[in-house]
Amino acid sequence: MQIKQQATERHTLSVTVENEPGILARIAGMFSARGYNIESLTVADVTADESISRITIVTNGTPQVIEQVVAQLDRLVPVHKVIDLTALGPHVERELALVKVAGTGDHRIEALRLAEVYRARVVDATIGSFVFEVTGGTEKIDKFIELMREVGLVEIARTGVAAIARGHEAV
Repeated sequence: MQIKQQATERHTLSVTVENEPGILARIAGMFSARGYNIESLTVADVTADESISRITIVTNGTPQVIEQVVAQLDRLVPVHKVIDLTALGPHVERELALVKVAGTGDHRIEALRLAEVYRARVVDATIGSFVFEVTGGTEKIDKFIELMREVGLVEIARTGVAAIARGHEAV
């Protein structure tokens, strides 16, 4: 008898929390204690009085694991709401990366050409290097980085995914 394993799926979770010390550590600890991986994590204040923060978490798991993660996050005391944006439906995800590329001659010209194709902006330039700012979906940024490896990639800094549901209503 063969047991069929369910495929893991990528899910983006939006978690609104009280902006208090230690909440991020508690959430990360919950993932760690259960052996769940966090692919991307971003946090920012979302209210004028800085009392509420939104944490965007990208993780992978079977539907049952994701359901369990959402339920466990929802039980944490300073958590107001947990929304699985992936399960909710259409949503917008963006990420920002700073990509440092060093090179001269043809490599430098090729880096600039590729940056133009990917709509990356030059935010710093020296005689021997560029720092590009590129925004978009994770796949676009991954591809841009892959191409820059071939022309002199030196260093990468990424923000992680920021996401929000589509439509006129707040979740």
